[in-house]
Amino acid sequence: MITAVTAVSGQLGAEIARKLMALPNATPVIGLARTPGKVRDLGIEIRPGDYDKPEQLRASLSGVEALVLVSGMAPPEDRIGQHRNVIEAAKAAAVRKIVYTSIQGPEQGTAFSAVVQSNRQTEADIRACGLDWVIGRNGIYIEPDVEYIDSYRAQGEIANSAGTGKCGYVTRSELAHAYAAMLMQPAHNGQTFDLNGAPISQTELAAHLNRTFGTDLGYRVMSPEDFVADRSAELGDFLGPIIGGIYDGIRLNAYDRPGDFKAVMGRPHQPWGDYFASLRR
Repeated sequence: MITAVTAVSGQLGAEIARKLMALPNATPVIGLARTPGKVRDLGIEIRPGDYDKPEQLRASLSGVEALVLVSGMAPPEDRIGQHRNVIEAAKAAAVRKIVYTSIQGPEQGTAFSAVVQSNRQTEADIRACGLDWVIGRNGIYIEPDVEYIDSYRAQGEIANSAGTGKCGYVTRSELAHAYAAMLMQPAHNGQTFDLNGAPISQTELAAHLNRTFGTDLGYRVMSPEDFVADRSAELGDFLGPIIGGIYDGIRLNAYDRPGDFKAVMGRPHQPWGDYFASLRR
């Protein structure tokens, strides 16, 4: 069986491709990327995969039997059509199975909700496409908090609007393991899985970071309005409200769920103590 992964120029797509190649029963893996020349060191065939180019997608999916569709990064009003281009190209190329990387989050009431709704529409499109399918709903990546440690250290605290809400974070590596299993195991067909680790609070996140990096971070609650203003000043007026909407979702407990890693993998997501201990090695 030839499998393909879209968006392999990104971190999640590349990691899924690596996990598929590392399986004991690995089959040929093809990567799709909008700009193939940007993909290096994967060691697989890379084909053009621009979500806005249906004919290109059909040609690039020739011979592919199973596909991981990594959700695009376009604005919500654009990504639904882009994903439909991939789905239709997969059908035209006689792909038999699609696995989609969707997201968790509040479907109404936050600045992030439009992004969540666009993913729900793609989920519906995939369920109706007539192919075998599996959908994963990703939790919030934990890596950005780790990568932000120098800024946290400079500020002496973690400050956001999550309040006491708990978040089922996830690592890209564990997600990639799960998507490889979802692609290769027929028993998962026709199911939707929440992919996240054990939910933790911002205070617990600060404690993990302190043990790992020798910091002394506390957690300070910001108002939603102040947090959006803070993020907008650093990230701009498009991303700032979206980040604020994600933390609104944490405050509203939209990410406080047990997760389905055990159903997918036969084991839970890596415990957070183990993950942070691995960063100290």
